[in-house]
Amino acid sequence: MKKEIFIGNVGIGGHHPISIQSMTSTNTKDTKNTLNQIEELKKAGCEIIRVAIPERDYLNSFEEIVKKSLLPIIADIHFDYFIAVESIKRGANGIRINPGNIGAKKGLNEILKAAKDYEIPIRIGVNSGSIEKKYKSKDIPIHEAMVLSALDYVKYFEDNEFDLIKLSLKSSDVIQTVKAYRLIDKKCDYPLHLGITEAGTRFGGTIKSSIGIGSLLLDGIGNTIRVSLTDNPMEEIKVAKEILKVLGLRDKGVEIISCPTCSRITVNLIEKVNDFEKKILDLELKKKIKVAIMGCEVNGPGEAEGADIGVAFSKKKGYIFYNSKRIDTIEEDKAIERLIQIIRDKFL
Repeated sequence: MKKEIFIGNVGIGGHHPISIQSMTSTNTKDTKNTLNQIEELKKAGCEIIRVAIPERDYLNSFEEIVKKSLLPIIADIHFDYFIAVESIKRGANGIRINPGNIGAKKGLNEILKAAKDYEIPIRIGVNSGSIEKKYKSKDIPIHEAMVLSALDYVKYFEDNEFDLIKLSLKSSDVIQTVKAYRLIDKKCDYPLHLGITEAGTRFGGTIKSSIGIGSLLLDGIGNTIRVSLTDNPMEEIKVAKEILKVLGLRDKGVEIISCPTCSRITVNLIEKVNDFEKKILDLELKKKIKVAIMGCEVNGPGEAEGADIGVAFSKKKGYIFYNSKRIDTIEEDKAIERLIQIIRDKFL
């Protein structure tokens, strides 16, 4: 079991469930839009949000955001130790640094002192592009060099009597990332933040993240995750939630079962499934449910009956099933709305 830390009121490690993180894409100086985005991300299922502070003149805006945010905030800091120290004093619930680019040890010591005084966790981030020079050797595999670099920082933090630590070892290479996390998991008991850095577009990044994060979670490795996509952060939350749901690591939400399209289908199934998915984003269900949306009578009834609830389309009708029994037959253009209404009645 990993050491327990808290980012605001969200527990990480220990017996706490795996938490979902993202990062604001707005300009931090634009406090209104940043707070609006945080609110939207919270509604979508985000539990911890990271906010970048690229320059010192962003600190006043950051302080206002922290005071009004609906989510715990991690300050994302690079290069300038002063910003890290000030973000802690101004209310950050955690900070993320790459010790390798903070500069002199004096600056790092100031960060550790402030974090200790305010009892604020620090995420040590090491990626394949920030390996310590002494480990940059052709004889040391990249994933091992990442781990050695991270462990050096861990020892330095511990030597300075600081242990509110969270670790991340990310690469855009899925295999190197998985190897690094598997190795660091054996070496220390600090909670691990999982992700594939610079994963790419919604399509490619989802595949990379699902394979990398999913592989580690199946091994029992990881305490908090971020899916990094070149897209709206809302898409990151959707992918993260789906990864956790299909692995049985979330006990709430909707898992959609839908069939691939073929010439037997007489409705626009792609449109109907997408419509359903959009309309259920704000549903706060009491438990996790499986919903089947099937395009024809070949796959339909059997798969729909195997789910908690579902609809099978046939020509101009939609047949709705609940607890393995058909409970309604309705015109196909009204079937999705009817399905959602039944879900609201039975599962909210």
